[in-house]
Amino acid sequence: MSMSLDAASIARLSLHDRANFGIQHSQTLHRLTLLQHWNIPTSSKVLELGCGQGDCTTVLANAVGERGSVVAVDPAELNYGAPYTLGQTQEHISQGPLGQRIAWIQQSPLEYLASLAPASLTSPPSAPSSDTNAFDATVLAHCLWYFLSPSLIVSTFRALKQHSKRLHLAEWSLVATHPSAQPHVLAALAQAALECHKPISDSNIRTVLGPNRLTELALAAGWQLESDTSVQCGEGLSDGQWEVYACLSTSFEREVEEHVSNERERGVVLAFRDACEASLKVVPGGSRGVRAMDVWVATFV
Repeated sequence: MSMSLDAASIARLSLHDRANFGIQHSQTLHRLTLLQHWNIPTSSKVLELGCGQGDCTTVLANAVGERGSVVAVDPAELNYGAPYTLGQTQEHISQGPLGQRIAWIQQSPLEYLASLAPASLTSPPSAPSSDTNAFDATVLAHCLWYFLSPSLIVSTFRALKQHSKRLHLAEWSLVATHPSAQPHVLAALAQAALECHKPISDSNIRTVLGPNRLTELALAAGWQLESDTSVQCGEGLSDGQWEVYACLSTSFEREVEEHVSNERERGVVLAFRDACEASLKVVPGGSRGVRAMDVWVATFV
């Protein structure tokens, strides 16, 4: 019998603090909003790159139905993440009613794609692979800023062209339609300015690219833009508050001193941080009132 869950039911499948269920619920609601723009049919075989702790994975697994499947790939160690690690959250989801639809892969996206069978030699060059590994859709939701460089992103997009019919992206847009989201934008830019000076990082923000740049990378990899839009986030999404907290923490300043030796470059990083702090003055409730910035949602074919 077919099973389709509502947002609250999907959210409860993830490992979460029951006292703060609203945090997980808001993350699930946001992914459901993204899904409305992607229009992934039931019975689809979906590849998700950068699945993390599975916030989008559960939404995708619910959407594809009993005859569909989701291959969820992430390069992070299973002990990465807080307050729950990737290993803990993925195992928890696997034990739930959607678990049989999900295959978790701990591998870098390019390594995983290289392990798939090559595209059929009889297929036209522009056609996706006709082998059994071909995916109906590939999703990258809020993971593109984790990539170490733009060149790694375009290489991944190019490799995907051989194995997926459609490419669905969602990433922060660097646009704050609501004034209370402006600190999130500035916090992201501050962290990105610092990350440029760190050879190794486990930060949430490593490479910041806006919609125009990401579109350019997808086009360079051979994809064509079918549709894109901007989504304004609801009040319940906490990502903006988390990034502002990270930017204004004392550890951020220590990292700037440690990694940014040029005084002019250090001044740029700290200027972004100061601008983030100053922008809180017009946010009702200060840091607790920060909203998440708008999200760019796109589909390529």
